[in-house]
Amino acid sequence: MRVVITGASGNVGTSVLEALRDDDDVDSIVGIARRRPRLRVPKVEWVEADVREADLTSIFAGADAVVHLAWLIQPSRDEAELESVNVAGSDRVFAAAGEAEVPKLVYASSVGAYSPGPKDRAVDESHPTDGIESSFYARHKAKTERLLDSFERQNPSTAVVRLRPALIFKRDAASGIRRLFAGPFLPSPLLRRTLIPLIPSVTRLRFQAVHSLDVGEAYRLAIRNDVRGAFNVAAEPVLDPDRLAKLLSASKVKLPAPLLRGFTDLTWHLRLQPTPPGWLDMALAVPIMDTTRIRTELGWRPRFSSEQALLDLLAGLRDRDGLPTPPLDPETGGPLRIRELLTGVGGRSS
Repeated sequence: MRVVITGASGNVGTSVLEALRDDDDVDSIVGIARRRPRLRVPKVEWVEADVREADLTSIFAGADAVVHLAWLIQPSRDEAELESVNVAGSDRVFAAAGEAEVPKLVYASSVGAYSPGPKDRAVDESHPTDGIESSFYARHKAKTERLLDSFERQNPSTAVVRLRPALIFKRDAASGIRRLFAGPFLPSPLLRRTLIPLIPSVTRLRFQAVHSLDVGEAYRLAIRNDVRGAFNVAAEPVLDPDRLAKLLSASKVKLPAPLLRGFTDLTWHLRLQPTPPGWLDMALAVPIMDTTRIRTELGWRPRFSSEQALLDLLAGLRDRDGLPTPPLDPETGGPLRIRELLTGVGGRSS
């Protein structure tokens, strides 16, 4: 079996590589990345390509499955750049998969594709996927779902699978996650459980998480099994201020959502951190997901709880962990994180 993966050098991509390398029925893996990684993985051939302009049809030719993970989160201040990869780039990937007559296409959707929903009960995959208007990430995920709807109608012979995971954490992605969401001013040595004294208690702050390695296994199962459609991916338990405070031995501080949003907006506009307030809007709006389908149809069982996934990330942030790929390498930010500062803290790609 030959599998081609776009965006193979990131948080999820490296976990998919790890899952597939141990599958005896997978003979060849093509990892597509904008910048060639130093990471060496058995069975993996790296191809340096940009989904916006590369001849993807030639790369996909002969593949048994294409996994589409390529996605931009930064530069958050340039939505045209983001959309050129996230939406237009995805459209090119889907078109090339059709032209190459790839039997299976597995797409990295997200909880962020969902429309606002309940926090006190779980929704299945039939919940609407119109995104959250104030979040570019959610808008792009929703637009891409519509592109995939069209692709499915036009290419019925291709089995299309959409995985919609919750927040995805792992130790080895810590440096990349810090750059994308926290920026250069976050002091890594202070990210210890004992040094996180306060947890904001905000109405509707209930979210799900999953370990990246478990997401990698979900992709492997989606590739190997005769399935189509969407699958929610999340571990237990649901995380909320009470559980976070207990997990981190911290105190809760009640905060109105508008105050927290205003603080996020201010610090983003002042270029103190790279995350616009739409991310908070999305976190407070998206529903809790039911994972019955992936557990019953694919037999997926997470090895890590959501709490273990979060603690693994925090340990990685503290220790500046990463992998030798451009998105995850601790050295990508440069000495004293100077390269991150020079790229404008969310202003340009590093």
